[in-house]
Amino acid sequence: MTATPATTAAKQHTVVDSPYGPLTLVATDGVLSALYMTDQRHRPPEETFGVPDPEPFDEVIRQLGEYFAGDRSAFDLPMNLAGTPFQRSVWAELLKIPYGETRTYGELAEELGKPGASRAVGLANGKNPVGIIVPCHRVIGASGGLTGYGGGLDRKQRLLAFESGGTGEAAQALF
Repeated sequence: MTATPATTAAKQHTVVDSPYGPLTLVATDGVLSALYMTDQRHRPPEETFGVPDPEPFDEVIRQLGEYFAGDRSAFDLPMNLAGTPFQRSVWAELLKIPYGETRTYGELAEELGKPGASRAVGLANGKNPVGIIVPCHRVIGASGGLTGYGGGLDRKQRLLAFESGGTGEAAQALF
């Protein structure tokens, strides 16, 4: 993951359907840099997404389709995630959470060697620019309950249920 200054980067975007509503995919210099859901917290204004162009997203769309069909449990995509070094370290840790499992904010903080930083981990988690693919939905509260999710708690609950085999709903509405 590398940070590219937005002022010098070429951006493209496209919108694809998913079982969780439309997903806006954004590429910076041809590499996936964001996946936003409708009504997502911290979603930047649409005019910052660049020109409409589906070209850079063929592989992203293919892998998302496999994920929603239940045929893929991990993504293998290059990403260009802009964030602070701490945010990028949290996002890298999210990628280590296995499909169908969850971690608490405190567990992530401990994995990062910062056991007292669970709130900071939560803030970084909330700023994850590539939802679903960088699985911030797999992070739960210390009590095991669902806590904030930029895409909404309903989506978080549905994603976790889908990954644990609790519902076939996602496979019903593919791309």
